[in-house]
Amino acid sequence: QVQLVESGGGLVQAGGSLRLSCTASGRTFSSNNMGWFRQAPGKEREFVAVISWSSGRTNYADSVKGRFTVSRDNAKNMVYLQMNSLKPEDTAVYYCAARGWGTSTYDYSYWGQGTQVTVSS
Repeated sequence: QVQLVESGGGLVQAGGSLRLSCTASGRTFSSNNMGWFRQAPGKEREFVAVISWSSGRTNYADSVKGRFTVSRDNAKNMVYLQMNSLKPEDTAVYYCAARGWGTSTYDYSYWGQGTQVTVSS
């Protein structure tokens, strides 16, 4: 199995930036793709971004294109989500997920515990 732990969440003002990290472990992790999802109160969990662990190819939700950047450090088994120009509607619990590629939560088998991001207006 794959174990995922997110960190880096916090409170920021609108227009600010925040960088989330996901530390991965498990003997099958190196072959996995990594996704980022978020869930706001009262809403469904939604896709944010995904990165191929091997090639670095990325894909983003329309709502974050041009503002968020996903990257990875293979040597450290870490994935990052750099969030710029944050908006109040970005407020959510952010999760990293493994062993998937698509935009649905059903495409992923493993999930971190989540980290809270709050953007004030």
